[in-house]
Amino acid sequence: MQTIIIMLDPKKLENPDLDLTYEFPLRIEEYTDNKVYDNGYDYIDGNVIALWLAAENAEEGVKKIIELIKSERIVDNDLSKTVEILISDEDCAEIAKCRKIYP
Repeated sequence: MQTIIIMLDPKKLENPDLDLTYEFPLRIEEYTDNKVYDNGYDYIDGNVIALWLAAENAEEGVKKIIELIKSERIVDNDLSKTVEILISDEDCAEIAKCRKIYP
């Protein structure tokens, strides 16, 4: 499996509701027909939330995630303007081993 990490900075969100850590990955799973799925989350650099996702093909998965965040508000947030997305070919990759792909 490959890794997708979505970085959420609560300071940049319209509605910094912690439900994002659960609802966003679930919506991604639904939207991608479970081709991208939840693989946990952690807090980094203080308040920033990093959502780990797994996929057979991270680049294809990110295309669908970008499509999703451009077409829907998630927990009353326009995430297309606030998230950073990183990917890696490695399974459960650390942030340092990922490359930024969005924005």
